[in-house]
Amino acid sequence: MEFFSFGNLVVYIDRFIKFINSIFFIVLLLGLSFALIISPKDYLQGDSVRIMYVHVPSAWISLSIFSLIAVSTLLNFIFKIKNLFLLIKSLAPLGLLFTCLSIVTGSLWGKPTWGTWWAWDARLTSMLALMIIYVFFILSFKYVKDKEKLLKFLSAFSILGVINIPIIKYSVEWWTTLHQPASIKFLGTSSIHSSMLIPLFLMLLVLLLYCALIFLMKYKTEIIKIKKQNIKRL
Repeated sequence: MEFFSFGNLVVYIDRFIKFINSIFFIVLLLGLSFALIISPKDYLQGDSVRIMYVHVPSAWISLSIFSLIAVSTLLNFIFKIKNLFLLIKSLAPLGLLFTCLSIVTGSLWGKPTWGTWWAWDARLTSMLALMIIYVFFILSFKYVKDKEKLLKFLSAFSILGVINIPIIKYSVEWWTTLHQPASIKFLGTSSIHSSMLIPLFLMLLVLLLYCALIFLMKYKTEIIKIKKQNIKRL
């Protein structure tokens, strides 16, 4: 399909990058204003609750990216679609970034809330496992040169990650953990007040825009690398 040709993709990527750059700092300023100034303190946790506005969206994005990677890896393994291969390669570092951000902010939030930086409970351990899977994904791209072997490695890691994602999601319900149950329920009644829900979704939008910006830049770089390789073969 002509739309998905590398030449056309670079043009559309540049347009999306310009659009995101034009609105990013406005959305960032709005999100930070709500998160740091307008939203109230928690009656128990005080100002430390504001860490939630980075921690929760980071965890959501981390899980979403891996879900997208897993589906793309399966499709690529079956149909050998080059664009999907580049998609996976471009998303994996972002997934690792947001997983690490989720773990670090969770640790910062845990110290004043739980009295400890870390605990080997199900939620934290399963998030650490996801981080390790992301690391193996990235190392596979770097060190496994044979394309067929690489696809098999990526598929194996995807299966492990897909098994791990529901463990992350439902760990607070299946086991006794320090981590609180979900306060936001998309199919039910949320226990979080709108004064905190608004800044949470604003910061989610900020991080999604940042994620999209870095992804597009990485994806464009991978396309340019392929173009240069093709030129060298001529």
